[in-house]
Amino acid sequence: IAVVVNPDNPVDKLSIPELRDIFSGKIRNWKYFGGRDEEIVILSREVSSGTHIYFKEHVLRMGRKDDKTEFSPQALLLSSSQAIVEEVAQNPSAIGYFGMGYLNPRVKALAIAREKGKDYYLPSEENVLTGKYPISRPLFLYTNGKPQGIIKLFLDFVYSPEGGEQFRKIGFIPRRVE
Repeated sequence: IAVVVNPDNPVDKLSIPELRDIFSGKIRNWKYFGGRDEEIVILSREVSSGTHIYFKEHVLRMGRKDDKTEFSPQALLLSSSQAIVEEVAQNPSAIGYFGMGYLNPRVKALAIAREKGKDYYLPSEENVLTGKYPISRPLFLYTNGKPQGIIKLFLDFVYSPEGGEQFRKIGFIPRRVE
């Protein structure tokens, strides 16, 4: 999951606790992070999005089951990742998040650290695969029993080099079966 701002925003990196403070509404101005004296416009996916749920559980609540932190009431809930791209691209004060497949030159990905002052990492295939980038999530494929027939053919393709390339083209990072 990439956290993005407008390319004109001077902020280049944030920690997960800082993201928590932004997306919960605790900190509302970019100047706190070395940016301009402007109110932060928070963009999120809608509540039914798996990306929204993961971001809330692992960034806002920092993986703590007993934490009840919620998104700021001022957060704008958008229906798609592409809508977040469009809004961030035209709004210098906006911050949002989406799957890495939506990254493009119209938005700027932030380097993220697990804690303030620790090492910051950009969302990249290498940083995700090595575990350095702290906001990534696996996607799982489940079958009802041992795969057979067309399901087995599909899974064979998914885990093949050709399948991996297809997943890369749409912004996913292929992994081997475990």
